[in-house]
Amino acid sequence: MENRVAVLALITEDFDSAEQINTILHEYREYIIGRMGVPYREKGVNVISVAIDAPQDKINSLGGKIGRLNGVTAKTLYSANKK
Repeated sequence: MENRVAVLALITEDFDSAEQINTILHEYREYIIGRMGVPYREKGVNVISVAIDAPQDKINSLGGKIGRLNGVTAKTLYSANKK
């Protein structure tokens, strides 16, 4: 299966989910290009973006696992290029 480049956008409203997110991201570390997290304390949320280069099924799996966590919203944006 061909790799895709994607960005996984996460918004967390439950600060207790941070450890679970980090554990899941660690499972997929071989595919992660980089990540950035921004705490937005005024609104009580964290905004996290994860750049990933992986087969589409791995990206879907990662997004699904994180998206099922309490207080976490996850959306994935794929590059148009399927190289």
